[in-house]
Amino acid sequence: MLSELKYEPSVKATDIGVVVKDGTVTLDGDVANYFEKWDAVRAAQRVAGVEAIADDIKVKLPDSLRRTDGDIATAAANQINWSQRIPSGAVNPKTAVALN
Repeated sequence: MLSELKYEPSVKATDIGVVVKDGTVTLDGDVANYFEKWDAVRAAQRVAGVEAIADDIKVKLPDSLRRTDGDIATAAANQINWSQRIPSGAVNPKTAVALN
């Protein structure tokens, strides 16, 4: 399993912990982006005998890529206002409610 992670060029294998038991692989650790997380899981799927994968990998974005809720709300409002496909007044981002 570790050799498959090391073989995957988009994954920094030293940042990912691997536990294998009875065909189940548990992946954990911290990675820099979602693509690396996804590629690590795909690498595990390629290994013969793997029946299940528990993906506990966390994405730790660098501070330069983190966005506050206010940043996201402003970006969403700008996209809605600038879009030529969304009729003016069809969406009001001020009334949007988070579902989490």
